[in-house]
Amino acid sequence: MIRNQPDLEKALCECFRRPVRVVARQSVGGGSINRTSVLTLDDRTRVFLKQNSGSHDRLFEAEAAGLEVLSRAPGPRAARPLALYQAADSQYLALEYIASGSRAAGFWERFGGAMAELHRGGAETRYGFEMNNHIGQTPQINSWHDSWLEFYAECRLGYQIQLARRRGLVDAGTVAAVEGIMERLDRYLPEPDSPSLLHGDLWGGNYMVGPDGHAVLIDPAVYWGHREADLAMTELFGGFSAQFYRSYEEAWPLDPGYRERVDLYNLYHLLNHLNLFGRSYAGSVRSIIARYAP
Repeated sequence: MIRNQPDLEKALCECFRRPVRVVARQSVGGGSINRTSVLTLDDRTRVFLKQNSGSHDRLFEAEAAGLEVLSRAPGPRAARPLALYQAADSQYLALEYIASGSRAAGFWERFGGAMAELHRGGAETRYGFEMNNHIGQTPQINSWHDSWLEFYAECRLGYQIQLARRRGLVDAGTVAAVEGIMERLDRYLPEPDSPSLLHGDLWGGNYMVGPDGHAVLIDPAVYWGHREADLAMTELFGGFSAQFYRSYEEAWPLDPGYRERVDLYNLYHLLNHLNLFGRSYAGSVRSIIARYAP
């Protein structure tokens, strides 16, 4: 992937190793964070372009790093990053263009099995990632840890609850309750045998159906962690078929007690939504805290 090229066409020329000229640019619907468009090149190749004008430091650099790791790993296909470039007031990420398709027969079975393959295929011994990234618009801290429980306590729950405290979204009692959960995390969560490579933000909006009818991972918040955290996220907003979970467990059965741990993994994401969207998520956060607080 081409990095740090200040001109789009020059970056694409380096990427494709030939002269490139952009002949058309069409805006497309995107998320709440970035502007997105499809570029057509002079040879009719299409490129998906993301633009961010905010102050999110290294947002696209981290996204590209995550997509590159996912692209090299076994498991579902991931969108391939092509080029990063920085203009005066915006950062840009060019990705391969993937045409949307319709779900093939066995879509969910293949997706579930592929996620198990992804989670099982890594060789990392620590928890974290090579750089911090973002979960939505919130920085996601990925400093390396030897212990999953320490990583999850400090870099996930601890970071989010302190952010909510600074923003005045939680009271001192809520902070103390979450800190109590963090101190006793070994009562609720197991240490895995080894880290798994995680998508990190695996809900229904962060995969697409490719032209072959199979899943393509997009918009990751990659890190090495416990595979249960990825699966729990798929349950937070729903939309994943029961066939997805059956296929996953046929490939790699979950450990006993997973069902009792789901909410504690999703406390991280609900705290993040509290920080992003405000007090409408406070009730869900309090409900989970009440379940696990000492």
